[in-house]
Amino acid sequence: MSGGTPRPSGARATKGRNMREYETTFIVQPEITDEGCTELLGRVDAVLEREGASRLLHDDQGKRRLAYEIRKFQKGRYVTTYFLDEGKAVAPLERVLRLDESVLRFLTVQRTDSVTDVDARKAQAAEEERIRAERARERAEREAEEERAREAAAAAAAPPPQEASAAPEASEAAPSEEAAPAEGESTEVAAAPAEGESTEVAAAPATAPEPTEASAPNETPAESEPKTEETAG
Repeated sequence: MSGGTPRPSGARATKGRNMREYETTFIVQPEITDEGCTELLGRVDAVLEREGASRLLHDDQGKRRLAYEIRKFQKGRYVTTYFLDEGKAVAPLERVLRLDESVLRFLTVQRTDSVTDVDARKAQAAEEERIRAERARERAEREAEEERAREAAAAAAAPPPQEASAAPEASEAAPSEEAAPAEGESTEVAAAPAEGESTEVAAAPATAPEPTEASAPNETPAESEPKTEETAG
């Protein structure tokens, strides 16, 4: 086994190299879950390690309103990654972010030209990451509490559910049944009178009059024989 100084875990040896500090800020879709964001940061770490860079910390700043709408999103989740590198890891890192559909925008800037004490800077970054993670946890709890308060206010402002409508009034009810005919009353409908037939009701006939003597009709009286006067002789 050959001797030598062991290489630091997660990055290539940085001693004697001109390390510069970079920060890459990228905006993620606001609907991304914590698991999805953690998976994305894992891919970022893999790229930095493969290119020999040293990741210092991830700063998850939570959701913020965008200055202008991006892909119909008005908010985004801001994350900034700080790392030490010679400049070789910037292009591969941005390529990964460009191909990720959840990333809306990204920007990489150089913070310092040279980091002389890499170990001290890593220790400082570890403390910063712990503090910022604590702030992120408090912010997440506060946002969850505000969301619950908004939901409770919306539920209180909503009108109560309508009760079942009462039975319809008598005017809207089904028509009442026709009155039953009186006893002995005919239920048949009188037929319409025929054309030319009087519609007046015939009066009840009066008591028939007693028959009277009258000459027989259509009889021609017999010719009376001429009377002769008897003259006294």
